[in-house]
Amino acid sequence: MASDAFFPFPDCVEIAHKTGITAVVQPGGSIKDQLSVDYCNENNLAMVMTGHRHFKH
Repeated sequence: MASDAFFPFPDCVEIAHKTGITAVVQPGGSIKDQLSVDYCNENNLAMVMTGHRHFKH
C-alpha cells in the first residue's frame, strides 16, 4: 500500500495488514510515526518511509 500521507497512528496500517497488505510506503514526517513503525515491526509488515511528499497544501 502506498500513500502520500503519513500514518501517525497504527489503525490504518493494522486494517491494511488484516486485508492482506504486506508492505506500506509512506513519506513519514509525523511525530507519532513510531507507533505505526512499532506495529509493522511487531507484525512482520514492511514499511518504507520515502521522506518525500508529492502533494503540498
